[in-house]
Amino acid sequence: MDTLNLKIIARIYNDYSHKFGIPRQSGLVNENISTIVFEKDFKNEDALRDIENFSHLWLLWHFSDNDNKEWTPCVRPPRLGGNKRIGVFATRSPFRPNPIGLSSVKLIKKEKTKNGTVLIVKGADILSGTPIFDIKPYIKYTDCHPDAVCGFADDFQDYSLTVEISEELLNIIQKDKQQVIIDILKNDPRPSYQNDPNRIYGMCYGGYEIKFLVENSVLTVKNVANITKP
Repeated sequence: MDTLNLKIIARIYNDYSHKFGIPRQSGLVNENISTIVFEKDFKNEDALRDIENFSHLWLLWHFSDNDNKEWTPCVRPPRLGGNKRIGVFATRSPFRPNPIGLSSVKLIKKEKTKNGTVLIVKGADILSGTPIFDIKPYIKYTDCHPDAVCGFADDFQDYSLTVEISEELLNIIQKDKQQVIIDILKNDPRPSYQNDPNRIYGMCYGGYEIKFLVENSVLTVKNVANITKP
């Protein structure tokens, strides 16, 4: 079998510390901020020349948490309840022959820091610390297809939950993280095959653990804990 070695050019850092709760697609939670920090061999200012002239970027990245897992020709997409088998190439499942992810993000700025020049982006659906293989500009006249047919994904385009959280619990959360957490919960982090209204789920984001349950398309936050406190 032919193989190809890829270079890790950067890593992305954000508040997604656990896989559970990460949006299933990029752009679903637009206010999540991520920082792309380049590896030593790629901290070259010339490589980022004029990148600020683009509003959006494509990121190609590594499903690094799936390194030791076998790929399978058919998968069970969570949005279909885990019951229907679909060809892996007709999904965005991480269990692929090559564990490569593709995400579109909004470029906020290019910034000089003690770690070299970094990119600040919004809308990533990527675990913090994930390796980045490549960055390419998003070009709207070739990359955008408004009339595209998207298979089973079309059925869930407008899917969302109603989130209920008390003012008391909301105020525990840092203000700039409140809307991000609400948006994550709206997109329903649960596997679709789990639909027990009495089951309490836990999700971590930005130093907070959020406990919630779901019944009849209403997600109710039961507890918020600040897990960054000593």
